[in-house]
Amino acid sequence: MSDLIPSRPLADPSAGGLSSASDPDLAAVRAAQRDPADFAVLYHRYLDAVYSYAFYQLGDHHDAEDATARTFMAALRAIGSFRDEGASFRAWLFRIARNTMANAHRTRSRRRTEPMDAIALEPPAPDADPAGLALRAEEARRIRAAVAALPDDRRQVVLLRFADGLSAREIGQVLDRSEGAVRVLLHRALKDLAVQLNS
Repeated sequence: MSDLIPSRPLADPSAGGLSSASDPDLAAVRAAQRDPADFAVLYHRYLDAVYSYAFYQLGDHHDAEDATARTFMAALRAIGSFRDEGASFRAWLFRIARNTMANAHRTRSRRRTEPMDAIALEPPAPDADPAGLALRAEEARRIRAAVAALPDDRRQVVLLRFADGLSAREIGQVLDRSEGAVRVLLHRALKDLAVQLNS
């Protein structure tokens, strides 16, 4: 489990890191550090975002649920070690999630299994247009395939920015990159996606 938890501060606070006032989760983190039952606030706040990140990384609902659970269990176990040293709680949590996904990919490669095609299997509304639903499903499949084809660092930046809404600074903390490097990666990733989707 220790390989899931960031082993050092994610950012140098003297290098323009986040202050206590700029991390909206700090009060909830401190409450969870006093009483682990209060971790539920953070769990509910980030459950959908972590699951979304896991699903886009793994492409399988069951694997994403498992990875999400592992991420939150690791975060709960380590919440006492979180320090307000320049990185937001959200960046710390997504660093744990990223490490969890890396472990899941390693396990999957040893099992040599492939995820099923990631298509949302929600029943359509009774008045839904079948042709429109099919077009949207095909477009979503093309976008997922294009994102999956990106090099890992570019894929991570796209998912963290657009699926999970992290800022360039937070993404830098998750990926251990500068904010400028994240912006460059994102720009290149979007250019790559445009080329793939327009071909």
